[in-house]
Amino acid sequence: MATHIPGLLEEKLRAGITSSKVLVVGAGGIGCELLKDLVLAGFEDIEVIDLDTIDVSNLNRQFLFQKKHVGKSKAEVAKESALRFNPRASITAHHDSIIKSTYGMSFYQKFDLVMNALDNRSARNHVNRMCLAADIPLVESGTAGYLGQVTVIKKGVTECYECQPKPSQKTYPGCTIRNTPSEPIHCIVWAKHLFNQLFGEADPDEDVSPDAADPEQVGQAGQAALGDDKDHNTHTDGNVTRVSTRAWAKSHQYQAKKLFTKLFTEDIHYLLTMDKLWEKRRKPTPLLWDSLPSDGDDNDNNDGLIEDQRPWSVERCRQVFETAVNNLYNRVKSEEKEKEDTEDDVSLTWDKDDPDSMDFVTSCANIRAHIFNIPQKTRFDVKSMAGAIIPAIATTNAKGPVGLTLFSVNISYPPQG
Repeated sequence: MATHIPGLLEEKLRAGITSSKVLVVGAGGIGCELLKDLVLAGFEDIEVIDLDTIDVSNLNRQFLFQKKHVGKSKAEVAKESALRFNPRASITAHHDSIIKSTYGMSFYQKFDLVMNALDNRSARNHVNRMCLAADIPLVESGTAGYLGQVTVIKKGVTECYECQPKPSQKTYPGCTIRNTPSEPIHCIVWAKHLFNQLFGEADPDEDVSPDAADPEQVGQAGQAALGDDKDHNTHTDGNVTRVSTRAWAKSHQYQAKKLFTKLFTEDIHYLLTMDKLWEKRRKPTPLLWDSLPSDGDDNDNNDGLIEDQRPWSVERCRQVFETAVNNLYNRVKSEEKEKEDTEDDVSLTWDKDDPDSMDFVTSCANIRAHIFNIPQKTRFDVKSMAGAIIPAIATTNAKGPVGLTLFSVNISYPPQG
């Protein structure tokens, strides 16, 4: 360990390293390198948190993991592997999401330093805000292909992570997402919007219901259909209001069959009444819960594929959809019981590393793709597209600059304990 080599480090830095308590958020490509560097530098009080489990695709660059670890918690395995570099270290692993309310102010205030090793903006924003509120230095790092970056965030001293606008993600016209999808990504975006409408923080601009105001739909067919739809009402000004998707789902206790019928049968029939949309397009085909096509997976050509790379049949998608809806609804009910003193809706956050969230989006996207005659995607493909993942490169994950930055922060803001 660097702290045990006489004369290598200044006494102030050596003392700061050995007495610091560090939180590493994320145990993937960056997190593995950080943990290795931390224990080799001499940090001995570390906590690491990651919701994800190890996938075969991680093994080419996340060097604390081996083939025998596939399917296991990244945080737990990273802890075990890092301890082999420095058995004297004390590492606590959390197989969990950092966004959960469990990890509040008192949790962050235990640490002298926080190090981000995340791959999604919402989690970065959350940790940034918590560190500002707790007045704890944050070392923010990330990679994108061949590019890497590291920056220090300290309340009252530097800009925060959200102080400068980030490049916006590509968006798609709402009418395309809601009415006339033509590419797999359109169905995936729709499925992510649906997740937020049902379980997360709903955005009115991300409504998944058919849009009767589609500029292509000229005439009265779409408006006339509203009179026959109990979930649609027309104001005198011509605007359309709808019962919110979440309110509708709650009124039916999130029954998977009713949700399926509403989303993939009734809403598709409603779209078909908007005849102008289908003059030059192939019409969508509504699906019935009890009568689904049997095409898709489970054929001999897919025997050599890992589970996430196997295409799913529509029947399989329905089964996964039902399980995911039930699991997510149970999580909502569980959190509602913990927050009985508030009337606000509990909101789950979509995370590509959360199995139920990924199963929900994959199944919904592929069911909708089948309806609109769009090629379906494997769970692996959907995860990459929904998470806007840029392929990671092992050499970019060498985190030497982060380690040097950490030393600088440790000297500037020594442990207070």
